[in-house]
Amino acid sequence: MRALAVGGHALLVEVSSGEAVQALHAELLRRRADGDLSAEEIVPAARTVLLDGVPDPVRLAERLAAWKIPPLPARTEQAVEIPVRYDGPDLAEVAARWGVPPREVAEIHAATEFRVAFCGFAPGFGYLTGLPSRYDVPRRATPRTAVPAGSVGLAGHYTGVYPRSSPGGWQLIGTTDAVLWDHRREPAALLAPGTRVRFVPAGRS
Repeated sequence: MRALAVGGHALLVEVSSGEAVQALHAELLRRRADGDLSAEEIVPAARTVLLDGVPDPVRLAERLAAWKIPPLPARTEQAVEIPVRYDGPDLAEVAARWGVPPREVAEIHAATEFRVAFCGFAPGFGYLTGLPSRYDVPRRATPRTAVPAGSVGLAGHYTGVYPRSSPGGWQLIGTTDAVLWDHRREPAALLAPGTRVRFVPAGRS
């Protein structure tokens, strides 16, 4: 773990893996809730966590070096269920990479419990982890100029749902009518870092 002061009131913490990010993020949230940490924002990414609004970044970096970060605790809240139709244009290509029939891609994906590792790219877009590494797939060699809102895609070891139409290079395996971002809703984002997620095939409850 390496901590770098960013300006006068922020700290960027680099760790070795996505799992380490999630464990660190959970511990930082716990300590802030307990009053043991002062930070206005705690923002996880793929291999870093940014703490903003920190009174003394240098002192916090020294404290972090002495912390023992416990393993990621089990989440007890109910998983967010996202209904999905496994009808994506890249379903057959993903099935070929996985070495299974297309219907098994849907079965494997729907049987997995995911966790939001971090958010980014667009408001409401969560990078979900959970699939074993043998199911990693590369991004498309040529990105699409427009991916429809609600598209469920795979890239690397992440699953994601496009909250709005945008260019994108993820392998699309399905579609959902779930609203990932609604500024009239509180909170506006359906998904947040740490949220448990399950994809439910259309017609199954």
